[in-house]
Amino acid sequence: MTGLVDLRTLRLIMSMPLSPSTVEAIKARIPQIAIDGPSGSGKSTVAKKLASILAGDYVDTGASYRAMSWWMVKCDVDIEDVDALAEHAYTPIIELGVNPEQPRVWVDSQDVSIDIRTPEITAAVSRVAAAPEVRTRLVDLQRSYAQVAATHGRGVVMEGRDIGSVVLPDATLKVWLTADLTARAERRAAQDQSLLGVSQGHDTVAEALAQRDVRDRERTISPAEMAPDAVVVDATFIDADAVVATVLKLVCGKLGIADV
Repeated sequence: MTGLVDLRTLRLIMSMPLSPSTVEAIKARIPQIAIDGPSGSGKSTVAKKLASILAGDYVDTGASYRAMSWWMVKCDVDIEDVDALAEHAYTPIIELGVNPEQPRVWVDSQDVSIDIRTPEITAAVSRVAAAPEVRTRLVDLQRSYAQVAATHGRGVVMEGRDIGSVVLPDATLKVWLTADLTARAERRAAQDQSLLGVSQGHDTVAEALAQRDVRDRERTISPAEMAPDAVVVDATFIDADAVVATVLKLVCGKLGIADV
C-alpha cells in the first residue's frame, strides 16, 4: 500500500464511489487516519471531509501549535529564546474542537479560532513548534484526542506534518498529501481571503510557504517527514473530493474491506 497514487489511478478511483454499507464497515473498525504534508496541500479540507463522512473526530494538530504561538506572542515571550519557550510550554490551557463541521480552538477558555490564522502567528509558529518542550506537551495533547475518540468508539482523522511518523505511528492509514508550490500558494491565499478577508498575494504566500517548508524539514525535533509506510497523494491537479475518494479506497485496502 506504500507508494505514489498517480493521476490515472486517482481518476479511476473517483469514478467508483464507495457504497453506504462499505462506509459503515469502515466506521465500525474505528480507523485512525493520518494526513501529513506541507502547508497549502489541502490537508485541512481533506481531513474535515473524511471525518464528516466517517462520523469521526477531526484533529488539526497545526492549530495546537498556532494556539501556543498565539499565547506566546500575546504574552510577549521571546519566541527566539528556546529556554523562554520551554519555561511557558505548559502554561496555557489549549483545547481543540473535534467537530469537522465547525472546528474551534480555545486558549484559556478564549476562542482564538480566527486569531491564530493571522500572518503574525503564521510567521511565528515554526519557531515555537521547534522548541522540544512545546512539541512534547502538544504531541501528548494530540494523542489524547485520538485516545478519547477510540474510547467512545469513534475514528479519528488527524492532520499535520508528523502524525504518521510521530503522533500516531500505528495509524490505520498514513497519507502524505502534497502539491506543487504554485498550487499550494493559490490554496493558501484563497484560505486567507476566506478566513481573514485579506490576501498577501501569490508571490508573497509562495515565498512564505517555501521558507516554512525548510524550517519544518530542518528542525531537530520531529521534523516534517513522510512515514516510511505512508502513501503519497499528489493533489496538484485534483480537488479535495478526489483525494477523499482515494483515501477511502486506501483505507478499505488497509482494513481488508471489499466494497459491496
